[in-house]
Amino acid sequence: MSRSARVIWDDALTSYDFGPSHPLAPVRVELTMALAREMGVLDKVEMAGCVPATDDELARIHDRGYIEAVKRVSATGLPDTSVGLGTTDNPAFKGVHEASALIAGASVAAARAVYEGAAEHAVNVAGGLHHAMPAMASGFCVYNDPALAIAWLLDQGVERIAYVDVDVHHGDGVQTMFYDDPRVLTISLHESPRTLFPGTGFPHETGADGTAVNVALPAGTGDAGWLRAFDAVVPPLLHEFGPEILVTQHGCDSHALDPLANLMLSLDGQRTAYEALHRLAHETAGGRWVATGGGGYELVQVVPRAWTHLMAEQSGHPIDPATPTPEAWRRFVRERTGETPPLTMTDGRNPEFNHLSGGYDPADPIDRAVMATRQAVFPLHGLDPMP
Repeated sequence: MSRSARVIWDDALTSYDFGPSHPLAPVRVELTMALAREMGVLDKVEMAGCVPATDDELARIHDRGYIEAVKRVSATGLPDTSVGLGTTDNPAFKGVHEASALIAGASVAAARAVYEGAAEHAVNVAGGLHHAMPAMASGFCVYNDPALAIAWLLDQGVERIAYVDVDVHHGDGVQTMFYDDPRVLTISLHESPRTLFPGTGFPHETGADGTAVNVALPAGTGDAGWLRAFDAVVPPLLHEFGPEILVTQHGCDSHALDPLANLMLSLDGQRTAYEALHRLAHETAGGRWVATGGGGYELVQVVPRAWTHLMAEQSGHPIDPATPTPEAWRRFVRERTGETPPLTMTDGRNPEFNHLSGGYDPADPIDRAVMATRQAVFPLHGLDPMP
């Protein structure tokens, strides 16, 4: 389906580093790019660099006082917990402003490439820092790069943008920044806020005219239930909303091996979601698709394979799941981390969509979660909430 795809990359993107004991380790992105390179994925896309987002660009979504506070922390390395820096989640470090602004700039570069037609699809796998708030760092996120990409597109005159967030955590920062803006449809599929940070993302959070959509899934949800929920909510809303550009966040911490959450997806279920979003970009947004990375804390087994599949999907040359991982990459993993690398690009699953139209089961907690979302927002879009 793809005509062209662009990967935004600069080695300095790995400088977003909260320290050796922090779950958001930059090695996950380093291993991702190494795997994509060894598998030939990067030969099938255009590689492009980026520059840091300027203060004026950041001020489109963040308070200027907050930006100045981040810069002070960046210069000294000293904490400022009044803006969320210096906490366990968001340790202070020298250079935090520069590292965060570069990630934000990379997502703006991806948005610019798609908006200007230089590429049909573009991705910043180092991005997806969706928890950052207008005046507060939160959940490992300092500057909210997906929100900045959306704001940049709005400033260019784009009138309808859909944002789909498949991270296991609610995309609370992006939702907050566009909650009352009917030009932006935000859809987040995540573990229930009753069992996971950030404690928001209930179905009743519906925004302006139903443009905030939240699917709160019970802990333990696996491929079949997650894909059923996705299929029951995302395609009908995207088709009805008719975005000019689709922006997606691809946190892969919904995987069963992820240490920080409680969903049970396989790599194959995540890859199936990427395929579906690619198809929906063409069906609803003329193929214009901006993607970012996100969470993901199983650094060797999950993140590199998931995001290599994402880049391959965007390129129009998806990887056969049975493909072995390259021996050169396996050696690099062992040298870099001391861990045993995965041998293939699959978890050995073959997930399929189980459509809600086949029957709604009120005794099933996943179906109840799906129906809560549909009942909250579908009527506001002129859609029938019943399957």
